[in-house]
Amino acid sequence: MSGTARKVGDWQNVLVDVEDKIAWVTLNRPAKRNAMSPALNDDMVDVLNTLEVDADVGVVVLTGAGESFTAGMDLREYFRALDHLPYIQQVHGRRSAWVWQWRMLASYSKPTIAMVNGWCFGGGFTPLVGCDLAIAAEEAHFGLSEINWGIIPGGNVTRSVVQTMRHRDAMYYIMTGKTFDGKKAAEMGLVNQAVPLAKLRETTRELAVELLGKNPAVLNAAKQAVRSTQGMSWELSDEYLMAKSHQSRFLDTENGRAKGLKQFLDEKSFRPGLGAYKRDE
Repeated sequence: MSGTARKVGDWQNVLVDVEDKIAWVTLNRPAKRNAMSPALNDDMVDVLNTLEVDADVGVVVLTGAGESFTAGMDLREYFRALDHLPYIQQVHGRRSAWVWQWRMLASYSKPTIAMVNGWCFGGGFTPLVGCDLAIAAEEAHFGLSEINWGIIPGGNVTRSVVQTMRHRDAMYYIMTGKTFDGKKAAEMGLVNQAVPLAKLRETTRELAVELLGKNPAVLNAAKQAVRSTQGMSWELSDEYLMAKSHQSRFLDTENGRAKGLKQFLDEKSFRPGLGAYKRDE
């Protein structure tokens, strides 16, 4: 799979290139380590809305320009510049961060991958965990340094960390503010895999291509089921998953279930444990 990349949109703080149905979304404030300002957050809401309805996009990869994924929230623009404003104006200025970093990513209809190429601090943990999957460079630096400047990890950062990392690890790094690398992030479950920086894009692309080979309607239903069943009782989860299964069959325009069963049971042309059924091109 190889094609010509095309630039999408003209956002001030975000670059978007689409190649072979993979959208490479790059937070683009390298001089600020891609710290997330209100303007960048507004751009990201528009980016995700645009890519979600783009038929040429099947997978979205989120990364950062230069040596950073993101240093978190821009302290000057996101906090100090808004703190003096009336509360309702503060909410307005910060709303787009809440919208894209968790609400949109958590319910996004297309698979998302965080490609952590460098520094990932504080508020960067929320979109990192908001993405479905994550690959990090072994050399990447992670940190929850809020304790060092007198606040707790807010903005759902703490919620993101305890959802993915072990309890003791989350406690340790939140309470000490110490940093850790990509290898440690993978060991703790914060990311799926850590690879040398030189292989990061290649590894991420391979994962994106694998996802592109799956039935998109069923893939969406499967990832929503993972998120939604957390916290449900076994009984409620069973009812939800049965309904979700029926919904995915109704929404699946390529009729994947029937094709998969035919190829496996009748034609014996594939094994489910070793790959996906053959989809129509």
